Amino acid sequence: MKTKTMMKIPLILEPQEEGGWTITSPLVPELVTEIDGLEDLSERVHDALAAVIELYADIGKQFPTNLRTANGKAPVLFESLVMAEA
Repeated sequence: MKTKTMMKIPLILEPQEEGGWTITSPLVPELVTEIDGLEDLSERVHDALAAVIELYADIGKQFPTNLRTANGKAPVLFESLVMAEA
């Protein structure tokens, strides 16, 4: 069984003219995915990240260590995207 590592990865959500968003990361350029609605964000980013981790393993590239957190051993500051009526 593989161990899981908590990661804090900056994401950019770019709205598309035809609807939906393209998601990229400035620190993990191979991470690229698209969503139609924000309810799909977490699952799509998780899937895209898993593909990038597999790609890095296949080509022998090290994943940026500065994106790994202390796995619950210390507080983690993060931002969350929340849709709310204002």
